[in-house]
Amino acid sequence: MPTTGTTGDSRTPVPARSAAGAHAAARAHLLGLQRQDGSWEGEMEWNAALLAQYVIVLRILERPLDEPTRRGVVQHLRRTRRPGGGWAMHRQGPPSPYVTTLAYLALRLLGTAPTDPLAAEAAAWLRALPGAPAVPEWGKFWLAVLGLIPYEDLAPVPPEAMLLPARFPLHPSRLLGWTRMLYQPMAYIYGTRFHMDLGPLAGQLRQELFPHGGGPGAPLPGTDAHLPRGRPLRVLQCCLRGWERVHSPRLRRAALERCHRAVADEQHASPHHGLSCANALLECLALYAHDRDHPLLEGAVARLAYWRWSDARRGVRLCGDRSKVWDTSFAAQALLAADPDHVPDPVRRARAHLAAAQITEYTGLVPPLRTVPGGWAFSDGRSRWPVGDCTAEALNALLDQESQAPPPLPPPSLRAALEVMLDRQNRDGGFGTLDRQRAGRWLEALNPTEMFPGCMTDTSSVDCTGSVLTALARLRRHLDPDDRRRAEAATGRAVAYLRSAQQPDGSFPGTWGIHHTYAAFLAARGLRAAGVRPDDPAPAGLGRWLATTQLADGGWGEDWRGCAARRHIPLDHGLPEMTSWGVLAALDTLGPRHPVVERGIRWLCDHQRPDGSWENDHVNGVSFATLLLHYPLYAAYFPTLALGRYLHATATTTPATGSPARAWTTGAPAPGKER
Repeated sequence: MPTTGTTGDSRTPVPARSAAGAHAAARAHLLGLQRQDGSWEGEMEWNAALLAQYVIVLRILERPLDEPTRRGVVQHLRRTRRPGGGWAMHRQGPPSPYVTTLAYLALRLLGTAPTDPLAAEAAAWLRALPGAPAVPEWGKFWLAVLGLIPYEDLAPVPPEAMLLPARFPLHPSRLLGWTRMLYQPMAYIYGTRFHMDLGPLAGQLRQELFPHGGGPGAPLPGTDAHLPRGRPLRVLQCCLRGWERVHSPRLRRAALERCHRAVADEQHASPHHGLSCANALLECLALYAHDRDHPLLEGAVARLAYWRWSDARRGVRLCGDRSKVWDTSFAAQALLAADPDHVPDPVRRARAHLAAAQITEYTGLVPPLRTVPGGWAFSDGRSRWPVGDCTAEALNALLDQESQAPPPLPPPSLRAALEVMLDRQNRDGGFGTLDRQRAGRWLEALNPTEMFPGCMTDTSSVDCTGSVLTALARLRRHLDPDDRRRAEAATGRAVAYLRSAQQPDGSFPGTWGIHHTYAAFLAARGLRAAGVRPDDPAPAGLGRWLATTQLADGGWGEDWRGCAARRHIPLDHGLPEMTSWGVLAALDTLGPRHPVVERGIRWLCDHQRPDGSWENDHVNGVSFATLLLHYPLYAAYFPTLALGRYLHATATTTPATGSPARAWTTGAPAPGKER
């Protein structure tokens, strides 16, 4: 085995650490990232399109950026531009006409001259594309809002859908929460044909972006477009365009008022910040379009600061979401992995933070479509959008796995958390995120985004289901008999869902991480927590897949392109978070003494930096298969979790034979049986 590692970018040899030494260094590094309030949070990195939309919205709202912020925005755009002039959808991706068009618009709205090299090179890159700059529907919407193209060039976003009966299959309430919250303000803006008059600047921008006249072309397949327009969507949009020519003005007014009320209610229901940055920006725009002096507008604009990150090196940018609950939950679990019976003070502080972050009220004026009090959001306790797997991982951090210590939450709070999770279990037994699935997968055939597969309904995912299974196993001993039976029934259905989702090669498809390796970690952990033995066909098949996909260097690494292709595409080298997921899954399927596990642990030891960190520059998260994300703390707490679990597992196994001890084999009790 190798005896030296590297320091990351420098490739300077350093002495290889033992697993215990690597874990101690990783733990110290992770502790150094904890905040004063007991939490952890890393910036969830998206792309420059969000920042551009922020600039556009504030320009329309006549709230110009102050000079330091303007310089910070330009600095970030300068740092993230690709060689040649374009901006990408994510840090590993090729330049994107969609992102580049929005970034160019932001630069010009901020006063950057078209002759400035940053803007001039972007315009030249766009002009070098075959045909007109290719912009998908989401980009065309922003062009229409700025008055650069007519709304007739967009796919219709009819507000009248809000007037349909709630049971109708195409009612917006059937949509996934993120999409529903985008539809409501977009439909209002589209229905009013709201746009800004840029004056002479509009003509200049049209000439700079579309020098040959006309408007944007069709988006590039594989770069910005991932969804072909099938016949059902084409027929629907043809009908909607016809409706736009003959619709009743009276009906349109009623529909617009319904959209406005929905946007206003979301402002009441999420009084501190919205569901996501993209939703919050559109809601500000819809409120302004309704009334420039709207009583809710100032609060909505002020809350946009929540999504901002800034520093001297990278400038000002916007994140898609805040990940404090998510990061804190896994960091706390990582610190407990090696010795679950000992709860150190940093974990106590983290648990206190998580306990306080549980959502306890709902302030909306209209009853929600989902259970809210008792859950945890991805971001913090001031959100009113609890998520299934965020609730589960917070419980996994709060509830001890092995000891009988009392939980840091009272029984009513635990029962409320159970209700939030069970409310998100779908008919197929799997768990979703924000809502229970409200429409069939057929609705995806009508997905108009061109960019984001799987964004129409809250379908079950292996990731969320694995997280919830683990939480149910830890929660069940704290429940009364009736709730315990409900948890056991949900566990049985969830295990059946995982079995049905497993692919013939033994792998599982991921949804919110990259991709099969991420799903392997959560599926294996959930199956083990549910009492499924490692020699069962499901974990055994997954173990074989892990062995065959381990790379020559001993790690695991997946190419981001596999998310859209829905298949496993290996890299030629391991990555720290993906190697950690592979090790964690192998611990639960192959056992801690298996050579696959030993090689994965060796990779983590050999590639650790002197300060206890790992190189971390690859996208590792994903939304809707194509929106690639970078979570900087994944390479801090997942290796710590993997090393800690390995050390704990090897302390309770039989070294001579490598066979696991009985406690490891049986895992949690099977549903319906007590320890």
